[in-house]
Amino acid sequence: MGHDIKSNPVSNSITLSSIFIRNKDGSYDGDFGYSRASNPNRSILERAIAQLEYGSEAIAFASGMAAITAVFQTLKPGDHCIIPDDVYFNVTLLQEDILSDWGWEFTRVDASDPVNVEKAIQSNTRLIWLESPSNPLLKVTDIQAVCELVNDKEILVAVDNTWPSPVLMNPLELGADISVHSTTKYLGGHSDVIGGCVVLKEKGVLAEKVRNIQIICGAVPAPFDCWLVSRGIQTLPLRMRAQTQNAQELAEFLYNHPAIEDVFYPGLESHPGHEVAKQQMKNGFGAMISILIKKGEQAAKDIVHRLELFTPASSLGGVESLVEHRRSVEGDRSTAPPNLVRISVGIEDSEDLINDWKHALDSL
Repeated sequence: MGHDIKSNPVSNSITLSSIFIRNKDGSYDGDFGYSRASNPNRSILERAIAQLEYGSEAIAFASGMAAITAVFQTLKPGDHCIIPDDVYFNVTLLQEDILSDWGWEFTRVDASDPVNVEKAIQSNTRLIWLESPSNPLLKVTDIQAVCELVNDKEILVAVDNTWPSPVLMNPLELGADISVHSTTKYLGGHSDVIGGCVVLKEKGVLAEKVRNIQIICGAVPAPFDCWLVSRGIQTLPLRMRAQTQNAQELAEFLYNHPAIEDVFYPGLESHPGHEVAKQQMKNGFGAMISILIKKGEQAAKDIVHRLELFTPASSLGGVESLVEHRRSVEGDRSTAPPNLVRISVGIEDSEDLINDWKHALDSL
C-alpha cells in the first residue's frame, strides 16, 4: 500500500496516523514517530498559538483543564500558590479535590489589588495564578504590576488568557511567564472541539517540564481537534472584533436597565478595573458579561429561559450567544452570587441581541 501522496493542499490535511515510518537508520522524517509524542496537526497548532502569544513555545493539551493541571504539576510538594478568590470554578475543584492531596499550599486573594497578592507571598511561594478578567465576576488584575512584585524572586506568574484571547491581550508581553488557554473557547470559536494550550515565554527547564507532562501523561489533543482549532484561529480576529463590539453595546444597555442590579464588564467606565483593562487590553474589553438581577435568584434562573437568541449552555467563546445562571452550574460550593447571570456574546446583530434582552427583562 502506498503512503503520503503529495498533493499540496491549500487547507492543511489531517494526519490521523498514530505511527510513522522509520528510515533505515532508525530516524523519522520531521521528528514524527508516535502521535502521543508529536503529530503534524498538533505541531501546526502549537506554532500558531506561540506566534499569537509572542511566546517561545506552545504545548497543546486535550482540554483547558489538562493544560491548567500541567502548569500546577511543574511544582513540588510543599510549594505555595496564590490564586484569585473568584478563580474559575474547576480550578477550585482541582485545588480542593485533587491537588490538596499532593502537598501543595494555596492562598486565595482578591487579585484585583496587587497589594493583596504581595501580602500573600511566602518564602515557599512558587506560582501566582491570575485571571483578568476573572470568571465570573470579571475582576481586572494589573498583570504587569504583579509581575514586577516577583522580578527578583523564584516565583512564576501564569495567566489564564482564555477570555481576552491573544487578540485582546498578551500576558507574556506584560511580564508573565506562562499564558494558558482553553482552546475550546475563542481560539476554536465554534463550540465543536475541546482543547487547551500552555504557552511559555522562554524555552528551558520549565518548557521541558510541561512538554514532558504532555507526552508522558498523554493528555494530548487528537489530530482532528488540532485541525479544528487551527481552522478557528484563521477567523479569530474577525470574530473577536464582532463579539467585543456586541458585548460593549449590550453591557451599556444592561447597565441602564432598571431590572439590573449591577453589570460586570471592564468596558464600562463604572467598572473599578476599567483603567487597568484599558492599559493592558487592546482592541476592546472582551465578549463576556456578568449581571446581577434585582429580583433575586429565581428571577435570574427565569431570565435565562425567557431569551430567544441566547442559548442556555455552560460554555463561552463560540459564534453563538450563550447565557447561564452560574450558581446552578457550579452547585453547592459555588461562590457566585445567587442572582448572577453570565453572558457569552456572539456575532449576531447587536440590535437583535439588545432587543432580546429588553423583551426578556421587561417580561419580569
